[in-house]
Amino acid sequence: MLSVAVQFILGLAYANAGANAGEWLMHKYILHGLGRNRHSFWAYHWYEHHAACTQNAMLDPGYQSMNLTTWNPQTKELAVLISIVLLHAPLLIMFPLFAGTLYASLMFYYYKHRKAHLDPAWAKRHLRWHCDHHLGGNSPGNWCVTWPWFDYLMGTRIKNKTLE
Repeated sequence: MLSVAVQFILGLAYANAGANAGEWLMHKYILHGLGRNRHSFWAYHWYEHHAACTQNAMLDPGYQSMNLTTWNPQTKELAVLISIVLLHAPLLIMFPLFAGTLYASLMFYYYKHRKAHLDPAWAKRHLRWHCDHHLGGNSPGNWCVTWPWFDYLMGTRIKNKTLE
């Protein structure tokens, strides 16, 4: 069994590098790629979440209450995150700290994403790249939410000069 320190370090590396790449890939190719098709499960992202953010200057009213009985962008996002948790559940047995670190990073992602759409002023200070994504006029970039690292790596970090 891997030591606690090694599991923690590997968990951080996986969560921050692997998950950041996964966040970028998912956002670009699934949420925006497949999501453009109105008949796709992923259409909620483009047609509901982005529409609300455009109408409300980054605020998404769907995040204002935690109603898990409503199938809206927030509950669909939670369903995807729960799927990621379940996919990695076998790791809990052999590498509990690794899995726990990944789970903590998923909670951190959800916290930051939800807060950004409940408090646009906070988002402009702390998640500028995400504001640039939503308020940049259908920006063809800024796919990362938690950290912009992978956008910089892939050359898709586009600063919106009108928001500065």
